[in-house]
Amino acid sequence: MGSTRDVRFVYWCFDCLKIFLLCLKATRFLKRSAGNSSYLNFQKMTIHKTDIVVVGAGPAGLFSIFEAGMLKMKCHVIDALETIGGQCSALYPEKPIYDIPAHPKVLASELIELLEAQAAPFHPTYHLNQVVQKIEKKEDGSFDVETSKNTKINCKVILIAAGCGAFGPNRPPLEGIEEFEGKSIFYAVRNKAEFRDKTVVIAGGGDSAVDWTLSLADFAKKVYVVHRRDKFRCAPESADKMKKLATEGKIEMVVPFQLDGLEGSNGKLSAVLVKDFDGNVKKLEADYLLPFFGLAMELGPIANWGLNLHKHLIEVEPSTMQTSEKGIYAVGDIATFKNKLKLILSGFAEAASACHDAYKIVHPNEIFHFEYSTSKGVSK
Repeated sequence: MGSTRDVRFVYWCFDCLKIFLLCLKATRFLKRSAGNSSYLNFQKMTIHKTDIVVVGAGPAGLFSIFEAGMLKMKCHVIDALETIGGQCSALYPEKPIYDIPAHPKVLASELIELLEAQAAPFHPTYHLNQVVQKIEKKEDGSFDVETSKNTKINCKVILIAAGCGAFGPNRPPLEGIEEFEGKSIFYAVRNKAEFRDKTVVIAGGGDSAVDWTLSLADFAKKVYVVHRRDKFRCAPESADKMKKLATEGKIEMVVPFQLDGLEGSNGKLSAVLVKDFDGNVKKLEADYLLPFFGLAMELGPIANWGLNLHKHLIEVEPSTMQTSEKGIYAVGDIATFKNKLKLILSGFAEAASACHDAYKIVHPNEIFHFEYSTSKGVSK
């Protein structure tokens, strides 16, 4: 009998130990969960309230903050990127822009800095590195906007200035290209000084390819321009300047050719192979390759918001920039209407129109008295 009781006692001890270990394991798991939402989605939702949620922190979105502020409307801004500026910051911060009024020439990064400073007096709240995942219209006409980082913002108006939605470069189909990307192959120029006294191959036939050819011609050691035909899709004046540089021997035109292969090791490029339409291969010794074949763009979650779309763009009423949903506006490249001009300066005008129309939604009981900025100044 005594031996039976001893055995039962041992089993009982083992059961207690198992329960203890399970509790300990659960405690550790819950501690990890509290600091890591990938274990359990226990992260507390952050809730805000504002007048306007601006989706997109590119030039049009930043100027919308200023226009809204001048009309006494507060803004929260959501952007998928880690910094403000949209494509100007992410793709071509050192690219010169020539068609901004009163700025004969301004770098994209400088333009963003100026727009940020212009918006600063109105104290916008930025929610960066996150995307809008859900929009819910409330009974009172306001909207609840939820992001991928458990942020909920209640607002009276949504202004979409998301450029062309989610974007990324069109990558040339070259074997082993991943090894060189970010080291000697770049889809955007973020630091022009990196190419000083280097041999650079620029591939493409659009504005970006031509603009950077003009910019690097007197900066790099040598510039090759690779394109599949001798006609370029750019401003005629820019094309004439490029041809003049080629005549002067400052750049070398490699046409009609297409990219065919890469040579190098450990991410360091030594040559770019190009091929013509007859299959003839030419080797271009190079330090860097800049492929400018445009952007692959998609609307992402915006496509599911129930707005009227046309060719992946949001249709708006051009006089107000309002979409098919009352209280939701779209400006900049993501908006479309008849005879639309896809220019940054057009986006600025569209932002002004949208904010002035949104005023009656945000302040329905107030009579709007139009004033020029020189009359009312900028509130601090």
